[in-house]
Amino acid sequence: MRRIGIDVGGTNTDAVLIEEGKVVRAVKAPTSEDVTTGILDSLKSLGSTGALKEAGGKLKRIDGVMIGTTHFINAVVQRRHLTKVGALRLGMPASASLPPFCDWPEDLANLVRGGVWMVEGGHEYDGRPFMPLDEAAVTKAAQEMKAAGLKSVGISSIFSPLDPSHERRAAELVAAVIPEAAITCSSDLGRIGLLERENAGLLNAALAELSRDTIAAFEKAIRDSGIAAPLFITQNDGTVAEAAQARRLPVYSFASGATNSMRGAAYLSGLQDAMVIDVGGTTTDVGQLKNGFPREANSVVQVGGVRTLFRMPDLLSIGLGGGSHVTLNPLKVGPVSVGYRLLKDGVAFGGKQLTTTDIAVACDMLKLGDKARVAHLDAAACRKVLSEAARLAEEAIDRMKTEAGSVPLIAVGGGAFLIPEKLAGVSEVIHVEHGDCANAVGAAIAQVSGECDQIFKDMTRAEAIAAAQGIAQDRAVAAGAGRATLATIESEDMPLAYLPGNSVRVRVRVVGDVAAG
Repeated sequence: MRRIGIDVGGTNTDAVLIEEGKVVRAVKAPTSEDVTTGILDSLKSLGSTGALKEAGGKLKRIDGVMIGTTHFINAVVQRRHLTKVGALRLGMPASASLPPFCDWPEDLANLVRGGVWMVEGGHEYDGRPFMPLDEAAVTKAAQEMKAAGLKSVGISSIFSPLDPSHERRAAELVAAVIPEAAITCSSDLGRIGLLERENAGLLNAALAELSRDTIAAFEKAIRDSGIAAPLFITQNDGTVAEAAQARRLPVYSFASGATNSMRGAAYLSGLQDAMVIDVGGTTTDVGQLKNGFPREANSVVQVGGVRTLFRMPDLLSIGLGGGSHVTLNPLKVGPVSVGYRLLKDGVAFGGKQLTTTDIAVACDMLKLGDKARVAHLDAAACRKVLSEAARLAEEAIDRMKTEAGSVPLIAVGGGAFLIPEKLAGVSEVIHVEHGDCANAVGAAIAQVSGECDQIFKDMTRAEAIAAAQGIAQDRAVAAGAGRATLATIESEDMPLAYLPGNSVRVRVRVVGDVAAG
């Protein structure tokens, strides 16, 4: 197996080539403003030493290129490149008091809200139809969307994770009126909880055009580099999806950079259960590995001020990194960073902004830039800066730990030099080879996942779990996994005593290797 992993961070774009489980070459280049150029540059750099060529000069066969991108979450946070969305909710006469977009920040809602239509439909909490789907009203809504020029539609329905049939039928009716529409069904994304699931669907629909253009640009970059390999986009649970699936569900790439780092940390260290601290150029992310995958957040996660409820890693991000601004008097480290301008703005590189990297160069921890430019820094002051960085890291680790005792910590990322060998509450600090490119390694070795979170009734517990596993496996195969390689990594079931029919809620997640060929 030969793969290329690329991860685009706020400061650097990292790329690695992995052959038969070993990192053959790793490169790091500044992230470009358009991001895509940085990916092209990293591919060129990866091949500059001949690592991508056979002995005879012929390009090696690459089994897959895995890219982690910040395009989509940046679009939401920065309020750019978003598409107007027609919001169709199936749930009347209930839920009228809380229409779609009701809890969005007003500036974002004004950018995305193309119109709201609410019609009869949806299901009860036990799977029974709440109201018959009003197909005539759906068709009329689609005609009004078409007249308004809307080409992106988000469809949500009450309790659709239990029974998605109304959403599916509504999508067929909308597609019949607007064949070119990009349609997102909330049941493909979220869990039980109407508003948060609907929000995830609307965000996904708002990213439809950007997703199409971005992934097409990635595919072109790979072709232009001469590499003939399928493209995969990393997801926020530490796995990947084929380009076509990622194009359809771009919100699943939110927060994928940090999960890539955690998966890479597990792979490079050989540990399946540990804390991970990923120190980048701009921010530090702290999370916990469970069975080699990031622990998931169980609560509502806000993205750009919008409440969502779908799979997201449980992470704590703080403003500490290799490019963090440093003030000596009074002492302050971060949260502002020079980002990808480090090689221009840092004092050791001829700039005027003192950063944590400059401190490390002055202390002989890094061989970068010109040490003579930071020779004036007082040794005691430098030690105080490093102690403050360690304090910030300790505090973040302590907030994310789930046990009182000391735990192993894997330190990765380009700014991992800020993590000392001893920290309170940590049994061992592990620095790994190629740890500065752990995010790209995590992308390269990523597997494919599928998830099911539904309520089953009139079944035994074993039958319900088996049914959920079947659904999760089918979704993993649809995302590009080889069925024979699938394994269950998470399984939870909860009897629901207040529901009829021996009801049980089951959540199952499976992962498998990318299907060959």
